[in-house]
Amino acid sequence: METALPYIWAIVILFAIMMYVVMDGFDLGIGILYPLFKDKEDRDLMMNSVAPVWDGNETWLVLGGAGLLAAFPLAYSIILSACYLPLIFMLIGLIFRGVAFEFRFKAHEHDRHFWDKAFIGGSLAATFFQGVTLGAYIQGFPVVERAYVGGPLDWLTPFSLFTGISLVVGYALLGSTWLIMKTEGHVQAEAYRITRRLVWLLLLAIVAVSLWTPLMDAEIARRWFTLPNLLWLSPVPLLVALCAFLLLRSVTRQAQTAPFLYTLALIFLCYAGFGVSLWPNIVPPGITLQAASSPPQSQAFTLVGTLIILPVILGYTLWAYRVFHGKVRHGEHYH
Repeated sequence: METALPYIWAIVILFAIMMYVVMDGFDLGIGILYPLFKDKEDRDLMMNSVAPVWDGNETWLVLGGAGLLAAFPLAYSIILSACYLPLIFMLIGLIFRGVAFEFRFKAHEHDRHFWDKAFIGGSLAATFFQGVTLGAYIQGFPVVERAYVGGPLDWLTPFSLFTGISLVVGYALLGSTWLIMKTEGHVQAEAYRITRRLVWLLLLAIVAVSLWTPLMDAEIARRWFTLPNLLWLSPVPLLVALCAFLLLRSVTRQAQTAPFLYTLALIFLCYAGFGVSLWPNIVPPGITLQAASSPPQSQAFTLVGTLIILPVILGYTLWAYRVFHGKVRHGEHYH
């Protein structure tokens, strides 16, 4: 059982991060798309489509971070030491966005533009710096004697900046397909139009990152492009192409829910691809799950609490989405 604990915790953390990417991704995407909608009523509608659920979505980010600290403290210390600045910028963005949610509806008409800008800027900053952190993580961190020895700006590279932009595109696509599912009329028509463009941008980003990553790391290249791995892993890019085709077809056919589901599938496949590239390292390029683990007693103790609270989080999340299911229409307000 002790040898299995690091892998159980890895599954819990990966699940929490994936849930965060999916569930906070679309409401960050709403903020990214905000500048494309100028009408106040359209913006009200967009914000109302996520207002009842956005704060609960961020529970998964807390769970992922707390789980990393509890189960893999070495990884937590190295990753945070290497990425303090982008993570701080991300949190500042989340603060601005969260405050904008509450204050925008209460602001006077002449002050509302400030909270619109806070919502847009916070969403863009939070998303971009999440992507930058991901890029820095994929590149790996210099570690000597279990401590980060790089500089405060080592995270700032062309690759990390590109992954930041790519994540902005990915979250914007989640946001546009969410609007397709949750709205009607003009907003939905605009969301269909925006989605067609974003699909192609995301595909270009996926191809670029997929080629760039193995060029940076020979071990990743060996894992993907040598036999028999090439045969085993070839379904991943094929499934990406299939999901993109089905997504574009569903948009052409004016489907309501399918575009969002196909976008989720695309995001999941990208997530799986990163996992294949890095496994079993939790801190690239060379610190494994076992090497970064806390004592088995600590992992077992915290796992008990996590397995109790996880169904509670899933339960109230499902309940919230059930209560607020269906279309959001003009004139409906969030209180």
